[in-house]
Amino acid sequence: MTLLTAEEYRAIAADLTPPTTAYIDGGYRPAISGKTFDSINPATGAVIAQVSACGPEDVDVAVAKAREAFDDGRWSRLHPSERKNVLIRLAKLMTRNARELAVLESIDSGKTIVDCETVDVPETIQCIKWHAEAIDKIYDSVSPASDDHIAMVVREPVGVVGLVLPWNFPLLMLAWKIGPALASGCSVVLKPAEETSLTALRVAELATEAGVPRGVFNVVPGLGPEVGEPMGRHMDIDMVSFTGSTQTGMKFLGYAAESNAKEVVLEMGGKNPCIVMDDAENIDRVAQHVVNGAFWNMGENCSAISRLIVHEDVKDALLDRITTHLKHWPVGDPLDPESRQGALVSRAHTAKVCSYLDQIDTAIVGGTADGSFVSPTIVETTPDNPLSQDEIFGPILAVIPVRSFDEAISVANDTAYGLCASIFTANAKRAIRGARMLRAGTVTVNSYGEGDISTPFGGMKQSGFGGRDNGVQAHDQYTQIKTIWIDLTDDADEAVE
Repeated sequence: MTLLTAEEYRAIAADLTPPTTAYIDGGYRPAISGKTFDSINPATGAVIAQVSACGPEDVDVAVAKAREAFDDGRWSRLHPSERKNVLIRLAKLMTRNARELAVLESIDSGKTIVDCETVDVPETIQCIKWHAEAIDKIYDSVSPASDDHIAMVVREPVGVVGLVLPWNFPLLMLAWKIGPALASGCSVVLKPAEETSLTALRVAELATEAGVPRGVFNVVPGLGPEVGEPMGRHMDIDMVSFTGSTQTGMKFLGYAAESNAKEVVLEMGGKNPCIVMDDAENIDRVAQHVVNGAFWNMGENCSAISRLIVHEDVKDALLDRITTHLKHWPVGDPLDPESRQGALVSRAHTAKVCSYLDQIDTAIVGGTADGSFVSPTIVETTPDNPLSQDEIFGPILAVIPVRSFDEAISVANDTAYGLCASIFTANAKRAIRGARMLRAGTVTVNSYGEGDISTPFGGMKQSGFGGRDNGVQAHDQYTQIKTIWIDLTDDADEAVE
């Protein structure tokens, strides 16, 4: 997609009329209480729209409609190829409305328009298409049994699922969840983050236009205590898939235990290490990966590189190249295509990130903030410093020098999290050993990344458990396995084992 000028993007933003009310049973409706909350552009502080502040009563309505839709089979029992066709139509509608979605995402979240246009929206569409195409290509099985029996092992949709989204990748995380959930035949009640509700509401409307039956895809905006907790405790929601902070994710375990023991899948925080050994090749290329990994999306990324664990022999050379690359990493108006880093999502989150800036005595680079815009910051510190242990979720990179491979692995694993990790080395055996020793759900070698749509994504330790996003494995969390045992013996009176 050809990028526009900043002025053209601002004109599109000014003309947008975003959706503002809950989307339940195939249509928009205000919160039963009539309450609203402000959706604020973090780059300007201006109010974009007043969004329905739903409550437990709205959750009840959405769940009832989702249950009705699931039980009558309008989607759950639709032929897999029909579900596939509907989701492909949704992907096509999103493609036609891609620019609108990109601009809406940018002004609502502070993300740069370049990332929204070239990464988030295209990958969102590709994710939905990928899971759509997988619908009629995932087979059940027949287990080995005697000639007198047939044992079928089949997948069935879980039922009504609650999807709780984070604010850092509103569209992409929506796709990561609704793609496999809808593909599996589930009905969905989705809670977007209160900071970033607008694109989810628009996609729900497009889904109905594509042919998703009413009641199958419901979006209930609102605050965590009023919407998220009631979803977690709801007796008629069969499972919850949550992406967000570790602290909030753990609450959903409690909600499930105190209600109907619903399945809970958690994708939570990270404090991801990037190990650079003294034999790493092409230090300039390594620096490019580090800059992208640490500062892309303002560091508001659960898989961001937040700890650079570097061999002391190459530390200075690497930091020199990183500093050079950051000169071409401008921070500014998210709607300006020249900006590589936009605004942090909210004033509250900016205050949190700035509280860590206040702990820095001397920064190698950065260390300043202007409103919601925080400069890329690099600081050398120790493994036990809060800058090295806490998930800051901002553009702050902690540099930790080490003297050996074993020390690097030890420091990398010395954290409560285990989401992602990277290792740069020219030694193939060391790379493979390191990848196996690192306690993380995804390990990249001589690169930074998360894999792609075909590779499962998720963490260990306090980064999450219970399932994986992406890949065919993502369908597992939205299905349950049933064994069907069929007796073929002629004698009906024969004892059945």
